[in-house]
Amino acid sequence: MTFPKLLLIAFVLDLVVGDPRWLPHPVQAMARLATSGETFWRGAVRNQRLAGVLTVGTVLICVGGGVSVLLSVARGLHPLAGDALTIYLFYVSLATRDLIAHSRRVYAALASGDLSLARQQVAMIVGRETASLDAAGVTRACVESVAENMVDGITAPLCWAALFGPVGAMLYKATNTIDSLFGYKNERYRQFGWAAARWDDLANIIPSRLTAVLVIVAAALLGHSPRGAYRIWRRDRRCHASPNSAQTEAAVAGALGLQLGGPSVYFGQVMEKPTIGDATNAIRPAHILAANRLTLLTCGLAAILAIGARWFSPV
Repeated sequence: MTFPKLLLIAFVLDLVVGDPRWLPHPVQAMARLATSGETFWRGAVRNQRLAGVLTVGTVLICVGGGVSVLLSVARGLHPLAGDALTIYLFYVSLATRDLIAHSRRVYAALASGDLSLARQQVAMIVGRETASLDAAGVTRACVESVAENMVDGITAPLCWAALFGPVGAMLYKATNTIDSLFGYKNERYRQFGWAAARWDDLANIIPSRLTAVLVIVAAALLGHSPRGAYRIWRRDRRCHASPNSAQTEAAVAGALGLQLGGPSVYFGQVMEKPTIGDATNAIRPAHILAANRLTLLTCGLAAILAIGARWFSPV
């Protein structure tokens, strides 16, 4: 079966099935490998930044090499086994249905008037403290998470899959995993986590910007404001500590006429973050659904690009 068909099957499978909790996920193995690497290299190397670099390198080499060997073995057994493993690796690299499902649970809690449940639900997809958020704060946090995670969870894996096949998709997931484990600016990871954070930034430079452009296209197709999406993206795409996170947040904020960002509480401390977008519209729970529709169409367009790119350049 051709590469584009395998990627299409995986994308549709993720949309329909999502990520069943009973299904083994490679990210769990990646996390165990990363934490083992942290323990080893912290003990072996005095310089903590170098220890972090070596941990990142170890994880990427093991994941890339391991996936390559598994694919080689599967293809050697039977072409269908190779196709099945390729589909599985593409499938587990994506998180479209899960992202939409998580955000819809936040919306459902808000729509029913259960603010306490909404805070609990949104806490599962954001890093900030949510206990003191009002309904608008919960909605804003949810829309920001959807806008940012469409890159990490969907369009970036598609991009790296299009470039380097299932090995590329798994290397991206490994990159995302080590950043989620080590990419903090606290005392423990300020030096050790430097490499993980920088590598994640590098891996998302192209996907985040391409996704922002696709959000603008999706806004036009859905009857939102493509002009607003483009204007706010151009103005506010750097209003974030990360060089990539505000790219899609700004485009979504402009498309929906919302103001995102602003102060948030992390580990008991208020972090003053710049705002993104203009408060043209008062933020409401229904904006979660609008952000979801933007995400679905944007990711569909990204899938078309990824599949089309490999269709004309098969490997």
